Amino acid sequence: MMLGYLLARAGIEVVVLEKHADFFRDFRGDTVHPSTLQIMDELGLIDAFLKLPHQRLQKMDGLFGGTHVRIADLGRLRTKYPFIAFMPQWDFLNFMREAGKRFASLKVMMNAEAVDLIRHGDAIAGVRARTPEGPIDIEADLTIACDGRHSTIRERAGLSVEEIGAPMDVLWFRVGRKADETENLFARVEPGKMMITFDRGDYWQCAYVIAKGQYDAVRARGLQALLDDIVRMAPVLECGIADVKGFDDVKLLTVAINRLARWTRPGLLLIGDAAHAMSPVGGVGVNLAVQDAVATANLLADKLQHGCPSENELDAVRRRREFPVKMTQAMQVVVQNNIIRGALQGGARPLKVPLVVRLVTALPWLQGIPARLLALGVRPEHVQSKAMSSP
Repeated sequence: MMLGYLLARAGIEVVVLEKHADFFRDFRGDTVHPSTLQIMDELGLIDAFLKLPHQRLQKMDGLFGGTHVRIADLGRLRTKYPFIAFMPQWDFLNFMREAGKRFASLKVMMNAEAVDLIRHGDAIAGVRARTPEGPIDIEADLTIACDGRHSTIRERAGLSVEEIGAPMDVLWFRVGRKADETENLFARVEPGKMMITFDRGDYWQCAYVIAKGQYDAVRARGLQALLDDIVRMAPVLECGIADVKGFDDVKLLTVAINRLARWTRPGLLLIGDAAHAMSPVGGVGVNLAVQDAVATANLLADKLQHGCPSENELDAVRRRREFPVKMTQAMQVVVQNNIIRGALQGGARPLKVPLVVRLVTALPWLQGIPARLLALGVRPEHVQSKAMSSP
């Protein structure tokens, strides 16, 4: 949706395909970081955007083996929007769709699922889509796949994925919240267990972290055993835990970190999770995807005025974005291997707070460093593609 908006803003004819009838689903990726807020500001959309219901987070606190720690303080950043906005992703998507209606060159097709590629010789010339009215072919100078970590287009294009691996999976659920319930903690780490909670206004969004591949073992223990663990770790959830009535209310997020070595074929470009799946560590996935979209528009909008760019010109997007992706994934792997893996392995001895976390907690001025990495990322993008004079 962001890329469709940016290209239509530049006067390019764009069709965005969405396989569902609406955007109302539990996306999990609801963290809008300052880097994305800055993009919305550069597009002149920020005032209306921040009128949507959202919560704001500046300080990231936790309990590590019973010891209070502070991981980051975004209030220390010299940026226009020093906070993370928690906003349902369907609101974000609907907002971009409504904002894009001012551009006649942007068409959003709902209930249209891209299932295959159209080929002219070695080049990709569009997609074949499934719709309620039957299959349709949509030919295009350039096809851009933004269809996620289980990308159909990636598979049809025969692009291979480099798997980096992750030691955990996540159980995702929500718990009712009373108006007078407050909790500054967002992360809790104990031997063998880890959980993250987000205050979403009228409910708590919760992520219970388990060792990779242990979901069946958790189910075998039974729902009540899981809920007892959850309430013991986060007593604030006790009043609302009855909202979790069965394992149907607990969604399994299979964590993966991977990336493509090649993001292109002639006439085809992959971005976002289709090109590089991120760990949930830091909640940066949505924001990396937005950065990809901005870089793609910056690099290709002018060229698309004259037809499909060459594959080398398309590959400029990978050359621009690969370093931030690799650096972000490397930092996620460090956190996974040095904090999360050790915590999930458990053991009889109490957890010891890692030295770097102790230093960040003890020296407040250091809290701006992880805050900057979380909030702005590595080499953030800015809108450089030009808007057409009369939308």
